[in-house]
Amino acid sequence: MPVTDYLERNHKLYGDEVALIELNPLVEETRRISWKDYELVQQTDKTAYRREISWSVFDEKANRVANMLISRGIGKGHKVAILMFNCLEWLPIYFGILKTGAIAVPFNFRFSAEEIMYCVRLAEVDVMFFGPEFIGRVESVEEELIKGRMLIYVGDGCPTFAESYRELVADCSSKAPLVRIEDEDDAAIYFSSGTTGFPKAILHNHESLMQAAQMEQKHHLTDRDDTFLCIPPLYHTGAKFHWMGSLCAGSKAVLLKGTTPEIILDAISKEHCTIVWLLVPWAQEILDALDRGDIKLSDYKLDQWRLMHIGAQPVPQSLIRHWKEYFPNHLYDTNYGLSESTGPGCVHLGIENIHKVGAIGIPGYRWSCKIVDENDNEVDQGLVGELCVKGPGVMTCYYNDPEATAASLKDGWLYTGDMAMMDEDGFIFLVDRKKDVIISGGENIYPVEIENFMAAHEKIKDVAVIGLPDRRLGEITGAIVSIKDGMTCTEEEINEFCLGMPRYKRPRKIIFADVPRNATGKIEKPALRKKYGADHLVAQQNES
Repeated sequence: MPVTDYLERNHKLYGDEVALIELNPLVEETRRISWKDYELVQQTDKTAYRREISWSVFDEKANRVANMLISRGIGKGHKVAILMFNCLEWLPIYFGILKTGAIAVPFNFRFSAEEIMYCVRLAEVDVMFFGPEFIGRVESVEEELIKGRMLIYVGDGCPTFAESYRELVADCSSKAPLVRIEDEDDAAIYFSSGTTGFPKAILHNHESLMQAAQMEQKHHLTDRDDTFLCIPPLYHTGAKFHWMGSLCAGSKAVLLKGTTPEIILDAISKEHCTIVWLLVPWAQEILDALDRGDIKLSDYKLDQWRLMHIGAQPVPQSLIRHWKEYFPNHLYDTNYGLSESTGPGCVHLGIENIHKVGAIGIPGYRWSCKIVDENDNEVDQGLVGELCVKGPGVMTCYYNDPEATAASLKDGWLYTGDMAMMDEDGFIFLVDRKKDVIISGGENIYPVEIENFMAAHEKIKDVAVIGLPDRRLGEITGAIVSIKDGMTCTEEEINEFCLGMPRYKRPRKIIFADVPRNATGKIEKPALRKKYGADHLVAQQNES
């Protein structure tokens, strides 16, 4: 059963009810704050607005997209890319692609023109939908991009090298196309984050997508009365598959553009949101604003907000303890996952297990987990090894990359590249990325452990720990530390705080600077190693 069946069911049962709301609350200031990392994006919206569509309109729009694509010869085996910001058109286009039997290929909106072309070639894209924010990047590679491909522009003022989405779908049938889709049919290609170089293309079938939808609904008990607030970009598996819990339940969701504490709490209040997925920086900014008195909970209607879940990166225990001080009645869940495992949830804490804050949790719905050593033998409880997961959401392969596929998929098990350990109660704790382990004087040091410890410092806003080259030890531990707004902090204060860690784990070098994160909240450690590793090596050479 494909997830498109849920959309058609919701059309029949809940057709007049609101399915999606797009909320753009104060665009000029919101974008300046929220999207400051995305310097490649051309801003076009200039006014605040709120738009919504019902389940029947959602399904009919998807059908029009599907029938338009089919009329152009697009069907099973073809790949259709989406390069757009979150908006009401995004999901109908995605589901329209699925209804043709073609493969949906969401693009990261931070891709440069070079990365766009790389991914177009890797995924063998036939059609690309793109929004007004990306005209410049698409135009810069237009000559190569347009060869044998259809470009569809979603917005006002269609450029001459593309075709208008509105004009193309206007006269297309709103009836569902007669295309039979099986669980094993290819459904979507997602791209790895690309923080270690150019991204890999991750192929999933329709069973994977259905697994994600059902798992999300079960994990968070999403029902018809819930309203899900979706802030992260829909190109990412995390945002989309968390939303699919709402699809499965037939309930409403809000697509919010903006991540300031005021904007998030205002949206939750006015749209009566009950489930909110936050990235760590956004949750921390809400807490900081509450601590400073910049915002007051009494100014918002938040009684209906029942669940805050968080993921995409390790979550400091101190953050959740602090969160519960302000929101003592919130249910809470941590979600772990990879794009290779259809996003978050293959491991999750579970809303009933808040006493285990700090763990990423237990195997999710229909998932199995094991932790293995370098010889693929399962390790004893309490020992560190590589986390492996198995279930109906595991990717089919890395598209056009059999070598990478063979390295990651073994007998149905996905080798995650994450180092983890399991406690005596069966809860899994993430230790670090396998490739991020620092080896200093023969000792394995796991940066996440240090980051979690340092994040508890009252003045630290964000922290990233990397290995810096060292002539004697091979590597030493360096911490890039971002201090909370309006506060000052010295290296001596940080070092004194770190006395609470074993000596070999304490950072040997403190660097006060911003911590770069990608759109899904992951620290861009290769960029940090490149910047500070070279600087440290030069400094050592100068000292000698």
